Amino acid sequence: MRDLNRRRFLGAGAGAAGLLGIGAMTPAWARGGDLHGGPIRSGFDEVSGRSIDLTIGEGAWAVQGRRGHAVAVNGSVPGPLVRLKEGEPVRLNVTNTLGADSSIHWHGLLVPFQFDGVPGVSFPGIAPGETFVYDLPALRQSGTYWWHSHSNMQEQAGHYGPIVIEPAAGDPVQADRDYILLLSEFTPLHPHAIMEKLKKGEEYFNNQKTSWTDAYPLSGRDRRMWAGMRMMPTDILDVSGSTYTYLANGRGPDEGLEYLFERGERVRLRIINGSAMSFFNLRIPGLRFHVVAADGQNVRPVEVEEFQIGTAETYDIVVEPTGEAHSIVAESMDRSGMAVATLASRPGARAAVPALRDPPLLTMADMGHGGMGHGAMGHGETGHAGNGGAGGDMAGMSMRDTSRLPADVAVGPGVDMVSMNPVDRMGDPGIGLDSMPHRVLTYRDLVALAPNDDPRRPSRQMEIHLTGNMERYMWSFDGSKFSAVSDQPIRFAYNERVRVKLVNDTMMAHPIHLHGHFFELVNGAPADRQPQKHTVIVQPGGSASFDLTADEEGDWAFHCHLLYHMHMGMFQVVTVAPEGYRPDADREGEP
Repeated sequence: MRDLNRRRFLGAGAGAAGLLGIGAMTPAWARGGDLHGGPIRSGFDEVSGRSIDLTIGEGAWAVQGRRGHAVAVNGSVPGPLVRLKEGEPVRLNVTNTLGADSSIHWHGLLVPFQFDGVPGVSFPGIAPGETFVYDLPALRQSGTYWWHSHSNMQEQAGHYGPIVIEPAAGDPVQADRDYILLLSEFTPLHPHAIMEKLKKGEEYFNNQKTSWTDAYPLSGRDRRMWAGMRMMPTDILDVSGSTYTYLANGRGPDEGLEYLFERGERVRLRIINGSAMSFFNLRIPGLRFHVVAADGQNVRPVEVEEFQIGTAETYDIVVEPTGEAHSIVAESMDRSGMAVATLASRPGARAAVPALRDPPLLTMADMGHGGMGHGAMGHGETGHAGNGGAGGDMAGMSMRDTSRLPADVAVGPGVDMVSMNPVDRMGDPGIGLDSMPHRVLTYRDLVALAPNDDPRRPSRQMEIHLTGNMERYMWSFDGSKFSAVSDQPIRFAYNERVRVKLVNDTMMAHPIHLHGHFFELVNGAPADRQPQKHTVIVQPGGSASFDLTADEEGDWAFHCHLLYHMHMGMFQVVTVAPEGYRPDADREGEP
C-alpha cells in the first residue's frame, strides 16, 4: 500500500475527519417506512447488524406528479441502505409478500453461490409468502455496492437499494461527509409493456429520430447508409427521457435532493447506477473532483470533471465544494433527461442547473471502423473521426458479413451486424464525451491502489462476442440466446487464470457483469495494478479485455446489465469447478 499518502486526502485511516454515518445524514423525508397499505416512499432508511430483515412489497408510487405501480423493499424506493462490516457474517432474512416470485442479488459481493440470488442458476427464488435466509459468512471486502431483484424485471419497478461495507482496518479515503447517490429511473409503464414495445419496434422510445428536415449534420449518402443498416445515428439508448423520469435516491430532478456541507469540507459521494437501462454522464459544473474507487475497489485518485457510469457500475468520488451550492448533474447518455441533486451549504440553497446538451450521434468508431475514435485522443483534444459517421469508408460495420467471425459464433437471425475491425476502446470516455473541453474519465485512467493478489499470467485466452439483431430486438453471446445454450455453461477450472476478450459486434454499448468475482481490466496499467471491477462497458464496435482468476466455485450468472438485453438473451452461466476437481475423475474405474 505504498501509495496510501499519494493524495492529501488519502491516509492510513479515517482519523479525526473520518466517515460520518450515512444514515444520520439522510433527511427525515427521505427515510422509507413499511407498506401496510400506505403509499411507497421515495428515499431510503438504513439497516445494519448481524441479522437484517427485508420485506418485498408493492404499491402505488408517485414521482413529480407521475403515478405508477412499484415494487418496494421495507416500503421505500430505493430500498434500505444495507450497511455491513468487513470480516463479519450477516443473516439477511428476505420475506416476499408479492403475488409472484422474487429474489435479491447482492451485486458485487463475494458470497457462496447458493446465496448469490439468481433464480434458476443458484437458487429457486423466493415464492410468495416465503422467507429466504441469505446466511453470508464473514465478508471479504469493503466498499460501495448495491442489491437488486433478479426476478420478473422487478428491478425496473423499484426493487433495488445500496450497500456499504465498512473496511475492517480503516478507510484509506478521508472525508468529512459521506453520502450515497443512487441513480435510477421511474416510469408508469409496466416492464413487460416496455418489453413488448421494444420487440415490435426497437426505436419506439427514440424521440430523437433523424429526418430529412432536422438539424443533424448528415448528408443524403449518410442517411442512405444508416437506412441500409436499419439504424439511426441517434439510437443511443433503447428507452429514453421521453418515457423515464431520471431519479437521484428515488427523487425526480425537481424534488430537491440535497447534500449538506460546510465550506472547507471534503465530501465523498458513493455513486451507484441502479437503473434498468440508462447510462449517465455525471458532472458538477464548476468543480473538479477525484475518483477514488471503482466498483467498490480503491484506485489511485484521478482528477476529472466528468465521467460516464454504465448500468450496474459504482464510482466513489471526493469533492471539495467552494460555493454556496453546486448542482450534481447526471445526464442520460442520449441527453434526453437528467437526474439532479444539490451540494448545499444550507437547506434550500440552489445552483443553476445547466440545460441538456445537444444529443450525441454514433460515430465511425461505433460502427467498428477502428482507427481514430473516442479513445484514440488525449485529454483536452476536441477533434474526432467522422462525427455521426459522416463520410469515410463504411466497411467497418457490415450487415451479416460473417466471414471474420470465429467458428463457434452461431450465425443466424440473431446476428445482423459484425464489427469488421474491433479495436480496444478502453481509452474511450463513452458515447458523446470524446470532444469535451474538460477532462473526462476513461478506463485507462484507473490504477489499483493496492497490488493485486494474483500475479500469474493467464494460462489461456477466451474470446466472447456480444451479438444482436436491433430490428428484431434479439441479444446474445456468440450468436446464441441463453434459451438455446442454457445447458452449455462457460466452464473454468478452479483457480485458473484466463484472459477474456469481449468483442462488441453491435452498435450499442453493453455493461457486462460477472457474478461472484472481480476481474482485472487490461487497460495499460502495470500488471500488478490493473483495476479490479465486476462490470465493464464494452463500447460499440470495439473490444475490452480482462484477466480473471476463477477462484469462486459454483454456477454464476454472466450477462449484459441492460435489463431488456438480458431478458432477451444476452445471458450465460459461468461454472467454476470445485477445488481439486479433475474432469477425468468421473471416468476412473470404467471398464
